[in-house]
Amino acid sequence: MCGICGFISKKSITSGQLKAMNDTMYHRGPNDSGEEIFDAQGGYCVGLAQRRLSILDLSALGHQPMHSCDDRLVISYNGEIYNFQELREELSDYPFRSRCDTEVILAAWLRWGSACVDRLEGMFAIALYDRQKGELYLVRDRIGKKPLYYWLDGENLVFASELKPIMQYPGFVRNIRTDAVRRYLYQQCVNEPDSIFENVYKVAPGQMIRFRDGGISKHKYWDVAKVYHVKKREGAGTYEEAKSELKEILKEAVRRRMIADVPVGAFLSGGYDSSLVTALAQEVGGGPVRTYSIGFGDERYNEAEYAKAVAQHLGTRHTELYIDEKAMFDMVESIPKYYDEPFADSSQIPSMLVSELASREVSVVLSGDGGDEFFCGYNIYDRVAQAQRLDGLGRLTYGVCHLPLIRRLGLLDRLPFQVQVVAENHDRETKTQIGGKNYIRVIGRMLPESSAAFKFPFESRYHEDSWQARRMLLDQETYLPGDILCKVDRASMKYSIEARCPLLDVNVMEYAYRLPQEYKYANGVKKRILKDIAYDYIPRTLLDRPKVGFSVPLDRWMRGPLRERLQDMASVSYLRRQGIFDAQYVHEFVEGYLRTGDRGPASGENYSRIAWAFLVFQQWYQTYMPMGMSTGA
Repeated sequence: MCGICGFISKKSITSGQLKAMNDTMYHRGPNDSGEEIFDAQGGYCVGLAQRRLSILDLSALGHQPMHSCDDRLVISYNGEIYNFQELREELSDYPFRSRCDTEVILAAWLRWGSACVDRLEGMFAIALYDRQKGELYLVRDRIGKKPLYYWLDGENLVFASELKPIMQYPGFVRNIRTDAVRRYLYQQCVNEPDSIFENVYKVAPGQMIRFRDGGISKHKYWDVAKVYHVKKREGAGTYEEAKSELKEILKEAVRRRMIADVPVGAFLSGGYDSSLVTALAQEVGGGPVRTYSIGFGDERYNEAEYAKAVAQHLGTRHTELYIDEKAMFDMVESIPKYYDEPFADSSQIPSMLVSELASREVSVVLSGDGGDEFFCGYNIYDRVAQAQRLDGLGRLTYGVCHLPLIRRLGLLDRLPFQVQVVAENHDRETKTQIGGKNYIRVIGRMLPESSAAFKFPFESRYHEDSWQARRMLLDQETYLPGDILCKVDRASMKYSIEARCPLLDVNVMEYAYRLPQEYKYANGVKKRILKDIAYDYIPRTLLDRPKVGFSVPLDRWMRGPLRERLQDMASVSYLRRQGIFDAQYVHEFVEGYLRTGDRGPASGENYSRIAWAFLVFQQWYQTYMPMGMSTGA
C-alpha cells in the first residue's frame, strides 16, 4: 500500500521536482520513498516515484521504483496482490531477490506481457515502463479499489494516486470543469473517468492505458457488463449448494487478506457485512481478531452497541470509542487536504474517525465494503423493484398529463411527489435512477452555463430486464468506485493504514454474478444469501435490525455551526469573483434553505445534501484554487 506518481515527458523535470510531487502523499506511505528519472525512447524522459507503507517484506528489498532482473521493466505500484505466492511458484525460474508482490508483477509481465493483469488478484494501481518497447502502462484493479489519475498535456503524460502530485507538477494549469462541478453536486463525488480539472482523468476500474510516442490507447481487461453476462450463464446450482460454495470462496478471500508482516484488524459496525467478514477472519485466522468501532451519543446514528454484542459473541479483541459531535465537526476542516477532489459523502467523517482509532494498533484492516452492491443490500433496490412494477401505470399517467388541455392545467405538478417520480421516469437509459427532479432543477440553475447530464445514460449496455439487477450493475460501475471505495481509500490512508475488502475479491464478485437474483433478494429480504451465511456464525437476534450506517446531522450543521461559513461562501460578491455559479440564484437558494431546512422525504425538498456538497466544494476551492486561478467549461 502506498502512493505513486510520475511522468513521461519531453520537458526537463528535476529529481527535486519529482520528490516534491511524491512528498505531497506522505500520509499514503510514511515508511519509505523513492524517485527515479531516466532517459527513454523518442526523446522522452520518464520519472517514477513511490511513497511506501510497508506491509509485505519490510526490508529495503521492497523499495520502489523497482527494476526487473534484466532491467527492461521499471515499476511503481500501489496495492496488494493476494495470489502473489501462487504466482511466484509458477514463476520459479525468475531470480527473485525479495519476498514482496511487486517483484512478482515484474516477473509475470516478463513472462506473459501485459496480459498478466488477468492473473493478478487484488487491488492495485500500476505504473510500468517497458524500456524495450518504449511504452508506459497505467493499470487499475478490476473494481477500482486503488485510485489512479493521469493528466494529458500535449505529448506528455503525468500520473498519480491523488491529484496533489499532479497539481505540483511544473506547468500544470488548474482549469476547473464546470460540467464536473454540476455532476458532482448531484452525485456527491466526481465519477470516473472524469476529474475536477480539464485534461485530467481517472484510469477506469478494470482498465489498462498504454502511452507510446505521444498517444494513448485504452483497453478494458475486466468489464462489469461483459463479465456479468458470461458468469450469469454458468449458473450456481441449488440455493444450498450456492451458499456452501460461496462460504468457501469468502473464507479464501479473507484468508488471503490476512497475509501481512504487520498487525491486521477489522472494522466492525455490527451490520451483516462487517460481522460476517470478522467471523470468517476469526475462523481462518485461528485466534482473536482486533476489531474497531465508533459510537455516537445520538441513538439515531449509533451502532456501537450492536458491534460490541457481535464482538462479544465472536470473542474478538474489541476496541470502541464514543465520540461527540464536536469530534466529527472538527474533521470538516481536513476534508480538502485528504480528499483532494471535491467529495461530499458525509460518512467520510466517521470513516476517518474509525480509521484513526484502528491506526493506533494495526496497519491493515478488513472491511465489509461491496456486500450491498453485489448482494442487493441498499434500500434503493426495494424502490427500483417497486418502480418497475408501477412502470406501466407511470407511463399512462405521464401520457394523460401531457394531453394538450391537461398539460396546460399543469396537472402533473399537482400530483403527490412520489407519483411524479414514477410518471416522469420515462428515459430507458436511466430507468433505475429514479427521482432527483428537484435536485436537478436546483443544480441546473446553480450552473446554468453547463448542460452536462446528471444521471448515467447507459443502462441499456447491461441488457438486463430486471431493474433491480441493472441498478446493482450500475452501482458497481459508478457509486462503488466513485464514492464508497474513494471514501475508504482516503479515510484509511489519512492515517496510513491499508483497508482490504474480501467481498470485492474477484472470485467473490464473479461468483455473485452466477447467482440468480432470488438468491440475493427474495420476498423483500435483501442480501439473502450473505445473511444466511452470517447466521451460521452469529445469532439472528444480534443482526436483524434496520440499516443505520455512518451518518452526520447535515441539516442541523448547515443551519447551526456551519451557517456563517455557508453564508460567506454563498455571498453574491464572493460568487461573482469566483465565476463558477449563478451568484444571485445560489445566494437566494442558500438563504432560502437556511430559513426552511429539510422538509421531509415526501416533499423531495431535502436540500441539505446540495448545501453540504456546495460547502465542501467551496472549501476545496479555497484550499487549492486561490482567487484568480482558472475555471473551464
